[in-house]
Amino acid sequence: MDAAVIPILRFLQGPKQFFIPIFQRMYSWEKHHCQQLLDDVVRVGENPNVSSHFLGSIVYMQPAPQNEGVVRRLLVIDGQQRLTTLSLLLSVLGTAIDEQGIDIGIDPKRLSNYYLFNAEEEGDLRYKQFLTKHDKETLICLLEKKALPANPSSLLRDNYGFFQDQLRDIDITTVYKGIQKLKIVDIVLDGTEDNPQLIFESLNSTGLNLSPADLIRNYVLMGQEESFQNRLYEAFWFPMEESFEDQYAKRFDRFVREYLTFKTRQIPNIKKVYEKFKEYVPTTGTSLELEDHVKDLSRYAKHYVDIALLQEKDPELRACLEDIHELRVEVSYPFLLEVYEDYKNDLIEKADLIQILRLIESYVFRRAVCNWPTNRLNSIFATLMPKVDKNDYLKSLKKAFSEMRTYSHYPTDLEFKLELLCRDVYNFKVPKYLLRKLENQERPKEPINIEKFTIEHVMPQTLTKEWQQELGENYSQIHDKLLHTIGNLTLTGYNSEYQNLSFKEKRDMPKTGFRTSPLYLNESLAHEVKWNEEAILARGSELVKRALEIWIYPDS
Repeated sequence: MDAAVIPILRFLQGPKQFFIPIFQRMYSWEKHHCQQLLDDVVRVGENPNVSSHFLGSIVYMQPAPQNEGVVRRLLVIDGQQRLTTLSLLLSVLGTAIDEQGIDIGIDPKRLSNYYLFNAEEEGDLRYKQFLTKHDKETLICLLEKKALPANPSSLLRDNYGFFQDQLRDIDITTVYKGIQKLKIVDIVLDGTEDNPQLIFESLNSTGLNLSPADLIRNYVLMGQEESFQNRLYEAFWFPMEESFEDQYAKRFDRFVREYLTFKTRQIPNIKKVYEKFKEYVPTTGTSLELEDHVKDLSRYAKHYVDIALLQEKDPELRACLEDIHELRVEVSYPFLLEVYEDYKNDLIEKADLIQILRLIESYVFRRAVCNWPTNRLNSIFATLMPKVDKNDYLKSLKKAFSEMRTYSHYPTDLEFKLELLCRDVYNFKVPKYLLRKLENQERPKEPINIEKFTIEHVMPQTLTKEWQQELGENYSQIHDKLLHTIGNLTLTGYNSEYQNLSFKEKRDMPKTGFRTSPLYLNESLAHEVKWNEEAILARGSELVKRALEIWIYPDS
């Protein structure tokens, strides 16, 4: 390894191309990173007493010996974000020089030919920076001042626009002076002696911290023979990244955690996912073994996006997954990854898969209603599959659930019923989920979209004298005990009209009262004469019966 501190502009000069390998992450700097870079540039540009500003290190692999005058292709290990962002700034600066007609010490042509292009080259070698796939086309269009592709890299486009806006209000001579003072540590690795992966992991870059997703991709692809590396990336890794769409950066780490959990039956700490992945997928084996690992990871990634990102195409299955998603039952994903694999391999019929998903939903929701701790659910689901007989999937899963004891107990019908009847469900974490399920239980093909409805307290939160008379002499105790319970809650689009009106007025209001409501939840209200403790408890009991049919017990 050789290292030297040099000005960034000197580093860019000469026939060379900084080649971003496929194992590197895409361009990921956001506007606030660009703002910080520009602030640093202007600060040192304005101050004649500051001779330099350290930008960070650029780490790249030493190419094989090449003929004099040939463009050297330098494989960048670290520094892509800074190099790319500086290219955007230099390109915008060139345009600003042209538009403003100011002599800042360099003209636009020289600025481009020295720092952005290899002026004597054509084709791909013309560009000093050669990014991967999606980013490459967008950067080239920006530098060449051409129309952007149909689906451009939004970060490159937005950051270019940011610099355009900023340089309209900043002295561009100051900007150029500041750029001239930028210095980097030029670190050249010898591919025969230095281990780029170890160096990559230990870098303390001034850019964005690498996520486990970045490290895992680099670990798998870095150091492989180029044709094999390209095959792994094109056939498995890139399609996997694309399947996550804009959620890749946020969700891939969690997917790997769920994947390792179900593969090893142990739950890795989210901060240790990279280390655990390296233990599970060693790169010391044959290329065939590594390809099998990547192929397996890619297959389960498809299951994960179907489950967690709701990309399942089947509407009945997606409806089940949407309910699990609304309950935030991520702890079930390791179990569901294996269930989905078995479903894809025809070990489970679709009807049974729907019941399995409903059992998981019911188990978690019943426990939530009973206010039982959630901190052990991850270990419960991580160790659930060994209790399942895959020759009799659904029946054995029901048996496993019904035999759970102590902290993993599946609430019985009686336990669930007693808690739901008296529970404060208005302040429950998912009150609209509860009311939506009750409302739509008998209309699975034409469900009511409750997003336009709000939760209505039939007996209002503030009692008028008329309500006090309606409830009787114990109105205060009844109000405190039953206000937020299931028997007193419904859905309406007319919450502001109802306010604290009497029950009779809410019921009989022309066109908007309970009697004219199309909702199931308001049917019983349409026929009530009085709304008191007895009526609230009776309606609550009816809704609880319906709830027992929705959130099922395993032997039902």
